Amino acid sequence: MHKDHIYAEPLAHIQDFRFDDQVADVFPDMIQRSVPGYQSIIQTIGQLASRYQQANSHFYDLGCSLGAASLAMRRNISAAGCKIIAVDNSPAMVQRCQRHLEAFRSEVPVTVLEGDIREVAFENAAMVVINFTLQFLAKQDRSPLLKKVYQALKPGGILVLSEKIISAHSRSNQLLVDLHHDFKRANGYSELEISQKRTALENVMQPDSIAAHQQRLEQVGFTESTVWFQCFNFCSMIAFKQP
Repeated sequence: MHKDHIYAEPLAHIQDFRFDDQVADVFPDMIQRSVPGYQSIIQTIGQLASRYQQANSHFYDLGCSLGAASLAMRRNISAAGCKIIAVDNSPAMVQRCQRHLEAFRSEVPVTVLEGDIREVAFENAAMVVINFTLQFLAKQDRSPLLKKVYQALKPGGILVLSEKIISAHSRSNQLLVDLHHDFKRANGYSELEISQKRTALENVMQPDSIAAHQQRLEQVGFTESTVWFQCFNFCSMIAFKQP
């Protein structure tokens, strides 16, 4: 696993964050040191796949990056006739995801697609995972995507939505930001790295509050959703389509 040193040296011009070859090469280290509880989220996605699997169904991993969620689902799916469809718009991520999936044999087929998740046609879904991806879409595109997901889910199907979040209260929000930065410092990131990474993300990542997410989920048709994980300003939610 290559170490993330992308922002370790002063940059004359900080470009908007992109999931390019440079990021893909260090992504496992970057996300483990940047997202508290990431491994617990991935492990639980596998558990949820086992619990909510339905035979002859599709499982979607939208914004799959290197395929961690796809691998977790595949290890836990035992129902017959199931297929995982992993989608990412980064060629660098898609290439590496394909290699990772090929390294682990399984009877559950996985198709890796390079494309825009907003343009994918979903169908026959038992489970859809959107793991730290929605926050990179323009806000006006989020409800239409979730509506398509809801319509594609089979009765009893689930959506897992993981996101960086903001608090509606400034003091609480600042505390969560500070705790997250402490987490990154404890994992070896310098003040320069934290500052430059934050600048790189400012124009490309727009987090919402938990309330905004839940309201959007309700508006597109999900009558029940809950936060099952939160650490600092990162959370994961599950939304249910009624049987």
